[in-house]
Amino acid sequence: MLRICVDAATKGNPGPSGGGIVVVGDGIHEQFHVPLGEHSNHEAEFKVFMNALQLLIDKEFNDQTILIHSDSKIVVQTIEKRYTKNLLFQPYLETFQQLEKNFPLLLIKWIPESQNKGADSLARQALQKYQ
Repeated sequence: MLRICVDAATKGNPGPSGGGIVVVGDGIHEQFHVPLGEHSNHEAEFKVFMNALQLLIDKEFNDQTILIHSDSKIVVQTIEKRYTKNLLFQPYLETFQQLEKNFPLLLIKWIPESQNKGADSLARQALQKYQ
């Protein structure tokens, strides 16, 4: 099983955004910071979540159970319920549903910000680096 932590940071709302991804598993500990472009904070959280899934597929880490931690309640609730009224979030939900097919088991869990400091730090690094 791989444990993934994701977080996004934005400067302004909307504004430049960066994402942080931490991948931890048996013999694996990788960290990534990625530019996300201009987004609202919520959109950036969705975007880094999707980037993390695509990253796992690209690195061929998608052959095992994945547990993704996010401190974004909107992202977690949307994914868990598989529904959103917000028209801006619907494309992200559709992307998730397509990416999800590449994993045998994909779980998502909300965690408080205080437990997501690694991904938060990477997101802030991305924001500073790619502004």
